[in-house]
Amino acid sequence: MPLPYTTLSYCLFLLCASLTAQDSCTLITPQYVFDGTTLHEDLAVLLLHDTIAQVAEAGSLRAPAGCTVRDFPGGTLLPGMIEGHAHLLLHPYNETSWTDQVLLESHAERAIRGGEHARRTLQAGFTTVRDLGSEGAGYADVGLKQAIEKGVIPGPRLLVAGKAIVATGSYGPGGYAEHVTVPLGAEVADGQDELTRVVRDQIGHGADVIKVYADYRWGPDGSAQPTFTERELALIVELAESSGRPVVAHAATAEGMRRATLAGVSTIEHGDGGTPEVFALMAERGVALCPTLAAGDAILQYRGWHKDTDPEPERVVQKRQSFSDALAAGVTIVAGGDVGVFPHGDNVRELELMVDYGMSPLEVLRSVTSGNADVFDLADRLGRITPGLLADLVIVQGDPTTDISALRQVVYVMQKGVPVPLPHP
Repeated sequence: MPLPYTTLSYCLFLLCASLTAQDSCTLITPQYVFDGTTLHEDLAVLLLHDTIAQVAEAGSLRAPAGCTVRDFPGGTLLPGMIEGHAHLLLHPYNETSWTDQVLLESHAERAIRGGEHARRTLQAGFTTVRDLGSEGAGYADVGLKQAIEKGVIPGPRLLVAGKAIVATGSYGPGGYAEHVTVPLGAEVADGQDELTRVVRDQIGHGADVIKVYADYRWGPDGSAQPTFTERELALIVELAESSGRPVVAHAATAEGMRRATLAGVSTIEHGDGGTPEVFALMAERGVALCPTLAAGDAILQYRGWHKDTDPEPERVVQKRQSFSDALAAGVTIVAGGDVGVFPHGDNVRELELMVDYGMSPLEVLRSVTSGNADVFDLADRLGRITPGLLADLVIVQGDPTTDISALRQVVYVMQKGVPVPLPHP
C-alpha cells in the first residue's frame, strides 16, 4: 500500500551506511508499526544514533554495514509512550496514606523512591512523563529530572510542576488544631502580588509547568468548590505563558473547569463534574482533558470496592458519564492516570480504562503517543515514528490496536537510540 513517509536526504543515508560502530545504527523489523496515527504491517525502521532516519517497506530497507538488526516477529513497534499525569514522589495510598507521606517521609526517602519509580516507568515503555506536583517535597522533582538528564539514574524525560499553587485554607494536610502548623502538600498564594511572586519563583526553580488547584474539597461538608477567581487564574496563565510555560488546572467541578478554561489553561486534570456545556466550551477553546480514570478506580478499591463482583459505585457511574460527554463534545483527551495513587510501572491501567469507558484502542494509542506530544508541545521531537524525530521507541508483543492490554507485554524499550535494560521475565 502507499506509504505516507519521506526519507531523510540521501547524504544522511550514506552517512549511516558508512558507520562501523555497532550501536550507532539500528534496523528494527517488527510485524507491525504504529506510527502515532496508523498501524502498518511489514515496515522497517532505521535509526541513526538517537534519531529515526528512515521508515520504509521491510523488503526495501537494507541494513548498512555494521548496523545492528533487531527482528521482532509478532511484535508491534510504537513511539515511546507519554504519561500525562504522574507523581513520581508518591507511592500508592494503600501502602502509606497521602498525609503520612507528606508529614512522615523525608525528602531524601521520597527522592530515592522517585528514582525507583522512574526506572519502573521507563521499563514499562513510558519514555516521557509529565509530573504534576511534588506533593510536599519541594523541588525534589526538579532534582529528579536533572539526575535523569545527567545519567545518574535511568528514567523517562520529565516535565515537572514543582509545587502546585493553592488558595489559602483550601489544601492539606488538614484537621489539626489551630495552634498546630503542618507542612502543606502545595504552595499557598492569593491575589495579584502573591500569585505573581509565586509563579515567577517556581519558574526560577525549574518548573516546566505551572499547576493550580482551580477547586478543592473545602466547601460545606467537604464538597468541592472553586478556589481562585477567573481573574486570578488568568493572571497565572499570563505570567506563565510569558515565560513559555503552560498552566494546568486541577478541577473537578463544572464552575472550576469553566473558570480555568476561560482563563486559558492548557489542560484540565480530572474533570469529574464536567457538564456537556463545559466540555463544549473546552473543545471550543482548545483545552484538553486529562481524566485520570485509574486514580478514582484505585482509591475506590482501596476503600473496599470489589470491582469484579460489586456494583459500580456512583462515583464511577458519574465518571463514565462525564467522560462520555467529553468525548461527545470533541474534547482532546490526554492519557494520564495520576500514577502514584496506584503503582508506577502500571501506567497501562489508565489506557485500559479509557477503552473500557468508551474510546477505541486506536484512539487511546494516539492519545498516549502523538496526542500527548501535541498537547505538551513535544511534537517536533517525540510521539511519532517519522524521520527526524528522536528514537524513543517501545516494542510490545501482539497488536494493541485490537487488545490494548498488549501494551503490558513490553519486550524492548529504547530512549534516544539507547536500549533500556528490562527486568528478567
